[in-house]
Amino acid sequence: MSTTHEADEDIRNRDIKIYVNGDIVHRDAAKVSVYDSGFMLGDGIWEGMRLYDGVWAFFDEHMDRFFNSCKTISMDVGMDKAGIAQAMKDTAAANDMTGDVHCRLMLTRGIKDKPFQHPQLSTSGPTLVIIMEHSKPVDRLQSAGIRLATVPQVRGMPMAQDPKLNSHSKLNCIIACLQAEAAGADEGLMLDPQGFVNTTNACNFFIVRRGEVWTSTGDYCMNGVTRQKVIDLCRENGIPVFEKNFSLYETYGADEAFLTGTFGAQTPVAEIDGKPIGTGERPVTARIQALYKELIRDHVAAQS
Repeated sequence: MSTTHEADEDIRNRDIKIYVNGDIVHRDAAKVSVYDSGFMLGDGIWEGMRLYDGVWAFFDEHMDRFFNSCKTISMDVGMDKAGIAQAMKDTAAANDMTGDVHCRLMLTRGIKDKPFQHPQLSTSGPTLVIIMEHSKPVDRLQSAGIRLATVPQVRGMPMAQDPKLNSHSKLNCIIACLQAEAAGADEGLMLDPQGFVNTTNACNFFIVRRGEVWTSTGDYCMNGVTRQKVIDLCRENGIPVFEKNFSLYETYGADEAFLTGTFGAQTPVAEIDGKPIGTGERPVTARIQALYKELIRDHVAAQS
């Protein structure tokens, strides 16, 4: 079984230091209360970011999404963007990290006075945790590709739980992942409420048909930073790209398919529901991967 977050084991991660509300401590000493609203209710927002040569890729875009999400659920971050940047800088320095690093930034509404739902019971302020790991995606996924299975669990309507919220409440996606695993696949391909192809349980989803790149309208998926960078790169480099509704019919008949995410960048898809995608040749995906690597190099150089 493979996942888009599969990385080579790195023994340095056994002794990483983790940021917890201003303290940076060994992972074995990093603790959060059982009364924390994130543990108790999934009441929190998180971001995944990647460090390249000392630069957090597209930090501003990630922070825009993070602060917008916190505002949506009326959660006080407790610091501004510069404060988050400093906390991440301190955590990276404590771990002597400069590249091939993945960060999970997590903010919850904090410790509750009583074990009940109401947000007003969180009176002590938010809990901020920053986990950074030495993490490099495995190479074999780039050649073998990932296997998807269409799952019955769908992406939700915005008035239920807006999929654009990168919330700690990931149960919808976890159920989809379990359904895919039961079907013998690596990840679940999720449909939207109208039955159109949307995203996987962990990543945004693209197909390539006759030289055109298609992805969902974006109405029901996480507004992925890497997703948007791929769309922008296509537009800037003469690759036809469309955000549109499409069904499994077009998906099964695609020439190529790939996933996007901060960790794996662009991960090829080998098969969906046991059906091979294309011939295994992936020229458009390869071009986009090359353009993205160039974008990262330019971005790091500009920020250094």
